[in-house]
Amino acid sequence: MRVLLADDHNLVRDALKSYIERLEPSAEVLTADSLGAAVEIADTGTALDLVILDLKMPGMNGLQGLARMREKVGQVPVVLMSGGATQEEVRGALDIGAKGFLPKTLTGPALVSAIKLILAGERFVPFDAFEAQAEEPDGPGPEGMTPLTQREREVLGYLEKGWSNKEIARALDLQEVTIKLHIRGICRKLGAKNRTQAALRAQEMRRAL
Repeated sequence: MRVLLADDHNLVRDALKSYIERLEPSAEVLTADSLGAAVEIADTGTALDLVILDLKMPGMNGLQGLARMREKVGQVPVVLMSGGATQEEVRGALDIGAKGFLPKTLTGPALVSAIKLILAGERFVPFDAFEAQAEEPDGPGPEGMTPLTQREREVLGYLEKGWSNKEIARALDLQEVTIKLHIRGICRKLGAKNRTQAALRAQEMRRAL
């Protein structure tokens, strides 16, 4: 397992490298202190199994650096890492193809477990990664109700069809935990106790228009 780890903080980078190599003896961790340095390693043609990028390091320019690295390494999974990413940044990273989000608060064993999960083809996003701030609404809603976001409206449409979380996640190419978070937001905004009630209220509001 060869991992490219890019972070501009020497202490963090060295600690993570040590955790990974100690807990997973077969791992080889290549390090870089900027996006540019990481791209240079990728350009050498070195076979990589995973790329981990710090969101705030030099050269990233928000999520542009993530998109650039994804284009550079093709099918190799790329993961975003940060000590304080916003909800919008995490969702944006997933939307452009990141295979997960690694908070710097993860313990060494949890980090290695997350990496193994990603290498197995899964996405990894801890539940509390979405708790930092509320997602901004992008459309009008009924009077007195916080507007649903575009993604919430998409999820609600599937709820009205009776789809399961797994089916919705597959259709939208998202994790099930992400769908659960969207459903929680939908229920809160619609004043519904559960997904069934949320779907019914959506239908009632549509009929009232």
